[in-house]
Amino acid sequence: MMESLLPLALFAFVSSITPGPNNIMLTSSGILFGFTRSIPHMLGITFGFGVMLALCAAGIGSLILAVPAIHIVLKLLGSAYLLYLAWQLRSMAFRQDDGGRARPMSFLGAALFQFANPKAWVMAVTGASAFLPVMQPVWLAIALFCIVFCAINLPCVGVWAGTGAALRAYLSEPKWQRLFCIVMVVLTVYSAAAIWL
Repeated sequence: MMESLLPLALFAFVSSITPGPNNIMLTSSGILFGFTRSIPHMLGITFGFGVMLALCAAGIGSLILAVPAIHIVLKLLGSAYLLYLAWQLRSMAFRQDDGGRARPMSFLGAALFQFANPKAWVMAVTGASAFLPVMQPVWLAIALFCIVFCAINLPCVGVWAGTGAALRAYLSEPKWQRLFCIVMVVLTVYSAAAIWL
């Protein structure tokens, strides 16, 4: 059993810790709102991704991605949301008058975003097809697969929010705030474009 879980754990770690839409958004959230206020965002990512993992392990994910129209809709939704986020980030520089309007992403919003996140779909479909434990009953294999992946995913996304929160102290000067906003806008626009590559 451990022989099959180790490759799954390694795949979960590498795919969860590398940059992607979720991690870019969490870094922004950590900087803008701090680590504690970003916790619902982190939990929503892991919960929504866990549901996606279960669907893919049950074979539904591959079926969804096999329908070109659905795949295109998911790409459109994901890229549209990321471009909207980039538009919001362009002017966010921790001004006091923005404090009342700016809000961290909610648990539900983060969970639902997973279904418009192409990187999450690739991770889930690849993980389910290559690393689903071979055991009976099947529901137990799916549950174990989801638990291991989510247990590794949550601290990985937490690292990105924590990094953002750590950078928060260094971004009190307007010039650094502007630089941060420019970098995050470029990365977010790149993520939106990368969906179609």
